[in-house]
Amino acid sequence: MVPPVNQPHIVKAFSEELEQLAADVSAMGGLAESLVSDALEAASTRDAERAAEVVVMDAQVDAKERAIEKQIIRLLALRQPIAKDLRVCIAALKIVNDLERVGDLAKSIARRVPTLNESEPTAFAAAVDRMGKLVLGHLHEVLDAYATGQAATAVAVWERDDDVDEHYNALFRDLVGAMADDPSMIEPGAHLLFIAKNLERIGDHATNIAEVVHYLVTGAEIATDRPRGTRPTSQDGE
Repeated sequence: MVPPVNQPHIVKAFSEELEQLAADVSAMGGLAESLVSDALEAASTRDAERAAEVVVMDAQVDAKERAIEKQIIRLLALRQPIAKDLRVCIAALKIVNDLERVGDLAKSIARRVPTLNESEPTAFAAAVDRMGKLVLGHLHEVLDAYATGQAATAVAVWERDDDVDEHYNALFRDLVGAMADDPSMIEPGAHLLFIAKNLERIGDHATNIAEVVHYLVTGAEIATDRPRGTRPTSQDGE
């Protein structure tokens, strides 16, 4: 005779696995956030050594993404989750993909630091730093919303996506104007534009995560179109 299945034990074990998954995603988020913060600090202070550490540490973000993806595949195959449990798995899969890209963008910023150091500091560096702090704040808030299950916080970040776009657009116009007026600004200005573009992309990933958090908590997509500023045409900057 086949022994009866211990259903409460299975449910408890599955619940613990989902909690561990969420904890691992949050840990990856904390690491990605730290890389962005360190890359910004390295660019602001022209600290090439710190920038090099960011480049190396990005491999840890990639490793965490691979490990979490394996967790999710195992959960989907063995537990066959439905309803909210399925949303937990799908949300985690989407969020770690965004976080991996955030890590790549932080690494891209860090890689600009040694070349940036070859030019004299400009007044525009402070504007880039301000934009970076805004983006970092969005990323921190949305990761906190994921950890605490606060859909309203996620939506608030989503609604402020235009703030990042406006900073980027203003910086783009000012830098291009300065580069046209002063040829010595062309090289440092180009690197600052790449950094700003990477920050704008990080802001987009934070907004992506906000949408996922809202779906995870409510089971519904955000009803309105994502706020979009008018962005100048440029390369992705990665």
